[in-house]
Amino acid sequence: MKEPCVYIMANECRGTLYIGATSDLTQRVWQHKNKAMEGFSATYGLKRLVWFECHPTMEEAILREKAMKKWRRTWKIDAIESMNPEWRDLYPELL
Repeated sequence: MKEPCVYIMANECRGTLYIGATSDLTQRVWQHKNKAMEGFSATYGLKRLVWFECHPTMEEAILREKAMKKWRRTWKIDAIESMNPEWRDLYPELL
C-alpha cells in the first residue's frame, strides 16, 4: 500500500499505542511486526495495526500524525474503536 498514511500500532486491546506516518504502510507495519528497527515499538511489542488513515500527500500525513500525537489517550482510543471496535490486526487486509 504505497500511499501516505497515518497509523496506530498497539500491543493489545487498549494497550500501549504508537502513532506513525509512512508512505508505504504495508512495509512499515512489517517492520514493526518483525522488530526490523530498534525503538519504542520494538521495546513494547507493538505488532498490531489497529487504525490507519490515508492522505493525498506525505506532508498532510505528517501534519495529521503530529496533531494526533498531541491528542488525549481517550481520543486516540475513540478513533480506533470507531474504525476497529474489536481491535483486530488490520495488517492482513493490506496484503
